[in-house]
Amino acid sequence: MMRFKGRVAHKFAENPLLQMRLPTWRSRLLGLLIIGSFVVLIGRAFYLQVLNNDFLQEKGESRYRRDIEISASRGRIADRHGDVLAISTPMKSIWAVPQVARLTPEQIVELASVIEMNPRQLAQKLDTEKTFVFLRRQIPPAVAERVAALKLPGIGQDKEYRRFYPTGEMTAHMVGFTGVDDRGLEGVELAFHGQLLGQPGSRSVIKDRRGQIIEDVGSIKPPQDGKEIRLALDSKIQYLAYSHLKQAISEHNAKAGGVVVIDARTGEIVALANWPTYNPNNRESLSGAQLRNRALTDTFEPGSTLKPFTIALGIENGKVRSETIINCAPGRLTIGNATIADAHPHGALSVAEVIQKSSNVGAAKIAAMLPSQTMWQMFDDVGFGQAPRLGFPGEVTGRVRPWKTWKPIEQATMSYGHGISVSLIQLARAYSVFARDGDIVPLSLTRVDAPVTSGATVFSAKTAREVRMMLEMAVQPGGTAPKAQIPGYRVAGKTGTAHKLEGGRYANKYVSSFVGFAPVSDPRLIIAVMIDEPSAGKHYGGAVAAPVFASVMGSSLRTLGISPDAPLIVAETPKPPLPKARL
Repeated sequence: MMRFKGRVAHKFAENPLLQMRLPTWRSRLLGLLIIGSFVVLIGRAFYLQVLNNDFLQEKGESRYRRDIEISASRGRIADRHGDVLAISTPMKSIWAVPQVARLTPEQIVELASVIEMNPRQLAQKLDTEKTFVFLRRQIPPAVAERVAALKLPGIGQDKEYRRFYPTGEMTAHMVGFTGVDDRGLEGVELAFHGQLLGQPGSRSVIKDRRGQIIEDVGSIKPPQDGKEIRLALDSKIQYLAYSHLKQAISEHNAKAGGVVVIDARTGEIVALANWPTYNPNNRESLSGAQLRNRALTDTFEPGSTLKPFTIALGIENGKVRSETIINCAPGRLTIGNATIADAHPHGALSVAEVIQKSSNVGAAKIAAMLPSQTMWQMFDDVGFGQAPRLGFPGEVTGRVRPWKTWKPIEQATMSYGHGISVSLIQLARAYSVFARDGDIVPLSLTRVDAPVTSGATVFSAKTAREVRMMLEMAVQPGGTAPKAQIPGYRVAGKTGTAHKLEGGRYANKYVSSFVGFAPVSDPRLIIAVMIDEPSAGKHYGGAVAAPVFASVMGSSLRTLGISPDAPLIVAETPKPPLPKARL
């Protein structure tokens, strides 16, 4: 012990603070905490490395292993005989991982040359913050092989499919087309997209740090190709409809047109052609009017093609018979402030002659005998004012006003096809009540292997056969459509000629139409023809649309091997007598 100026100095080891004793439980607690921590760490390591090593394995594999989608082939579309209308061909897509694809200007120019792309656009696609970009889609496999040979970092490729349409513009509106992502955009491609699409598969691969595949580990899920759709369409009849429609449009300098062919026994749509049309194999400039499936999306006033329905309703309700005389003189009928006129004035006509001569006055007088609700119900029963429910995009319902709002003049004009609008497909289907025995069946885009024995009844079989006889008179000499006759076959049908509505007023433009069926002894096909705005000097349905019907129907019946039911000589239209020579 030392003293400094009166103070006692202690050694450090003898410091009183060091002589204090800590509680024993604190040291034991600290020891237990340290031991417990080691036990938890050891347990966690044992769990991850022994009991549950999937997590670390997954994290490790995520650095180099990838699951790649395997595209499924879209299902084929074929006609009723199996001829291919749409098929998918293998192609390649070129993609890039921009963060890895650090290409030199020379490499960019070389790659752009191979994939036929502007080098500046290619550089812009690679200069992005995105983790993945497509450079080119649907390129031929041979081009993809040239890209692979360049061995560029961050540039890869996948298999995909491109849709090809062997029949091109001939079946464009029926079949439709797909987009670059293989999704249906129009026609059957859209209506049956779910069945055609299929289910993609996947495979597992190992990639290096540049994104290049260095090993194929194996397939995880095989792809399931889409289902084939077998349409009711007959390619031979479709060609006939398309070619004769195209010829008529050119001959009459018309704006547009359409042809629909239906099997009367099954409701199958055997052919559907429109003009203008497009080539679905060239999808870079598909837009506007050429894409419209006019037979389903456009409506028009059917004109006199509706007269048989008015007559049939009058017969069905006991108001008239085929021999009942209707006074159509002097060729005009005034209802309120409006006057109805015939194109050619007639005197007294039988009901059958009202059809044969196509008298507006006669049809209006028969309509006046019928309750408006009954007439509206008949229009509804044959499908007017309702969508065809085929699944096509843009299907229209047409326009039939509620019967409670009808005025007498409106009921009169609707009796001969004015003040009501329909699509061509609706009109063709409606005529099946006369081609069949008064019943109507749903339309079908796909093949139906057996005839439909019965549908929804609209008229009795007796009424349907009676009107069928009148429609046969309409195409014979003295009727409005002798040009619809076909050598060897009995034909029945009706012409329609209607002014077009523009801005709520009737313009000096016409829609010419004809609907008919053959052979009359056992109707097989129903064909509806519409020519929009013929402007080469003729506009009546009998002169413009009826010849198209005759050409398509005659060739189609012979193609199907339908036996003739009439003489091979067509009756000629009587010619007016020559003027007497002046002496």
